[in-house]
Amino acid sequence: MNLAISQDEHFMHEALKEARKAFEADEVPVGAVIECNGKIIARAHNLTERLNDVTAHAEMQAFTSAANYLGGKYLDACTLYVTIEPCVMCAGAGYWTQIGKIIYGARDEKKGFLLTSKKILHPKTTLQGGILEEECSLLMKNFFKKKR
Repeated sequence: MNLAISQDEHFMHEALKEARKAFEADEVPVGAVIECNGKIIARAHNLTERLNDVTAHAEMQAFTSAANYLGGKYLDACTLYVTIEPCVMCAGAGYWTQIGKIIYGARDEKKGFLLTSKKILHPKTTLQGGILEEECSLLMKNFFKKKR
């Protein structure tokens, strides 16, 4: 890991790699990684088009992968890094996993869970936004510009 960047930036760069995979596959470019004890234990990106499944968001894929890796459904010792603020569904799933921390890149002004309530998260989950915000936002804007 490059010591010139923070740990949060490092893991968000990894989430951005996943988002770029989604972009290339013509999926909404959201990427996620789950970190536990300094190690990435899950990587995912949106697969809603490929799987024809509206629930196949990057966060949902990452939660399942991390739980399988750890052999348990609770992710309280883990951090989710996701390029865009989670939607209500993904925040709710985060509640049930009891994820320790959620760090997102850019806000989702149209469908982000913060439009509803921060109380969707588990009470012990901490939340932080704005890590590599510009880069995360730009990828999303470029995707939708290409669609118009």
